[in-house]
Amino acid sequence: MAISDMRRQYSKGTLSESDVTDTPFQLFDKWLQDAIDENIPDPTAMTVATVDESGQPSQRIVLLKDVNKDGFVFFTNLGSRKAKELALNPKVSCHFPWFFMERQVRVCGTVEKLSTSENASYFFSRPKDSQLAAYASKQSKPISSKALLLTQFKQLKDKFANKELPVPDFWGGFRIVPHQVEFWQGGEDRLHDRIEYNIDKAGSWSTQRLMP
Repeated sequence: MAISDMRRQYSKGTLSESDVTDTPFQLFDKWLQDAIDENIPDPTAMTVATVDESGQPSQRIVLLKDVNKDGFVFFTNLGSRKAKELALNPKVSCHFPWFFMERQVRVCGTVEKLSTSENASYFFSRPKDSQLAAYASKQSKPISSKALLLTQFKQLKDKFANKELPVPDFWGGFRIVPHQVEFWQGGEDRLHDRIEYNIDKAGSWSTQRLMP
């Protein structure tokens, strides 16, 4: 079968105006819990898109680590490509691909760095090996071999076997503060449901239905 001939009906649900909440965070929390309850793989995985100084977009998948009325939180090495691009241009978009439920959520906003205390709180909640990996890997930098990375990881593991690691100053979190959030629910005959939230200067959210 040719790729162009591959298609199927989307019929797992609908998204109506009666589902609209005061803010997108309330509906997002519901949809995220639905994804968790359905045991879909990596329900907190999101694609984060940034743009470099030449205007070239770049995307990667990271894990959502917190969401509340202030925004969507993820963590990264501050020397990584995404962190450098966000330092130059704080505008960002992220996307939750809940295809197993025929749902998607798209978020547009700007980022702000988390505080030192917020970074420390999350860092010490991570497994010890994940903490060590943050030190062992200079994210996005070239390395001659996987063996060298594993050697560096083992050396750090031996060094800190019986003591706590300090919070690295080259690692931290970003909060995506949204101004627009779109919820997409697949529909039969490609008549999908799309509800978009937008925030005004006073901080109030409004919604509109978009054509599929």
